[in-house]
Amino acid sequence: MKNHLFLVLCIMSILPTLPLFGTLANAATSSLPGARVFFLTPQDGDVVPHTFTVKFGLEGMRLAKAGEKTPNSGHHHLLIDIDSLVDFSLPLPATNNILHFGGGQTETQLTLPTGKHTLQLLLGDYLHIPHVKPVISQKITILVR
Repeated sequence: MKNHLFLVLCIMSILPTLPLFGTLANAATSSLPGARVFFLTPQDGDVVPHTFTVKFGLEGMRLAKAGEKTPNSGHHHLLIDIDSLVDFSLPLPATNNILHFGGGQTETQLTLPTGKHTLQLLLGDYLHIPHVKPVISQKITILVR
């Protein structure tokens, strides 16, 4: 009986969140053909100091702040040393390796430890979800000295 009651309580506790899952599943937005993100600086193979400027480029779509549902738009996410990509059907998590620029920023100051690092840009929609056809840059490798 205790296990049955525990199960009922667990089910009741997640019921209010079910509409959210449906909303996220139906929230996917498409990118425009030819849309792309890229690095203005640094470039692949660059040697940079511990703290350096990263500038983002975007063509074929508009920048919009997170939470603003603007057609044909998104905001930047910087992937640092990510070997395998995350689930593109879900909002991107905010971690030390996935930086969000939900304010519509197009550059940042980044501090990394000495060594080889990879950087990649990924555009997310107003909910931080990558577009149905992801707008993602080539991965670049930099050396921090």
